[in-house]
Amino acid sequence: MTLIQKLNDLLWGFPLLVLLLGTHIYFTVKLRFPQRRLLYALKLSLGRADNADCGLSPFSALATTLAATLGTGNIIGVSTAVALGGPGAIFWCWLTGVLGMATTYGECYLSVLFRTKNADGVYVGGPMYVLHNGLHNKFLGACYALCTLLAAFGVGCATQANSVTQAAQAAFHLPPRLVGAALALLTGAVLIGGMRSIAGLCERTVPAISFVYLLGCAFLLVRCRSALPDACALILRDAFSPGAAAGGIGGAALQHAVRYGVARGLFTNEAGIGTSAIAAASSHAAKPRIQAYVSMTAVFWDTVVMCLVTGLVIVVNMLSDPASVSSVPETGLTAAAFAHLPCAGEAFLTVSLAAFAVTTLIGWSYFGEKAAEYLAGPKGIPLYKLAYILMIYLGAVIPMRLVWESTDLINALMVVPNVLALYCLRRHIQP
Repeated sequence: MTLIQKLNDLLWGFPLLVLLLGTHIYFTVKLRFPQRRLLYALKLSLGRADNADCGLSPFSALATTLAATLGTGNIIGVSTAVALGGPGAIFWCWLTGVLGMATTYGECYLSVLFRTKNADGVYVGGPMYVLHNGLHNKFLGACYALCTLLAAFGVGCATQANSVTQAAQAAFHLPPRLVGAALALLTGAVLIGGMRSIAGLCERTVPAISFVYLLGCAFLLVRCRSALPDACALILRDAFSPGAAAGGIGGAALQHAVRYGVARGLFTNEAGIGTSAIAAASSHAAKPRIQAYVSMTAVFWDTVVMCLVTGLVIVVNMLSDPASVSSVPETGLTAAAFAHLPCAGEAFLTVSLAAFAVTTLIGWSYFGEKAAEYLAGPKGIPLYKLAYILMIYLGAVIPMRLVWESTDLINALMVVPNVLALYCLRRHIQP
């Protein structure tokens, strides 16, 4: 544990942050600011093409990506970033999302370009196939796939199951074993249906859950709308200066605002890690740029919208009701704000957290399945699904500290080969 923690402190300090943020800026400039075509990308993403035999519709691929990325990081993670980095961290988190859209565009473009068809005639791809078919490096492809498989069991499975268990126990006093068993059965039923079943569930649930959560945020912002201009000014001022104390939370130095804002943005949207490219490759979109634009919007919804709105709710509450945040823990700022809902504010946030965790559980199951297929072929998929369902139950009842630390390390290891492929194959990426 001590060794893993030291490695994470080293890797998730400035080395990886500089690498990823630098990659975001480089591809933003190289691809001539693909963010400028956001409205076009959103139009593409909302168009529901019919599923073809060889893959998912672009919207289904986007929904699967959002299922995996939208989660506790958008709610609890933003609270931690503000507590440790000050209100200015929200600006840097938002900026990371804006710039990260270019990196996601590049990842997904290459993934569609170098994808292949499996034995069933369905498109499969992702960074492992880019490394294999693009860089002709089977070893790095296998290493990335192995890390993806382990990350699926960690961040996508055990940690999410544990989050749902804790939320259900706190709000409804349900025993962890019961919650774990129910989650395992629910996810197992979806996994048995395969790719189409996962994508179909994500299509139906992710937009609905996100809309309900954003509706709650909108109510809180309208309720305290007089503090909204001051909150925006505080975020911008604190982003570039040491800042002043606000609502009992001390303003952080510039370096802390950048550190925690950028880190939270990178963690929640996964731009640079490459997982969104796995879902993008399964799309039946004929042109790489079409799916790349569609997948780029996942970062927009995840970080530019969800994280920003959550951050505004937190800061507005800090200004309008300083007493409510004077003694809350780092993860409690969001809960303190949602306590101001007219009724059942805590329950609303708990159910939202649980719902996001369940969709992440299902979305990540697909990423892990594609990694297992790359490593062991179709015969490895049934064994993977069985192990994933078992890990859901175990994740609901075992301590999570080692799992979280190990998953952070695995995610860091996924960044290096993915970014290497991006730079080596950059000439193939067309805006």
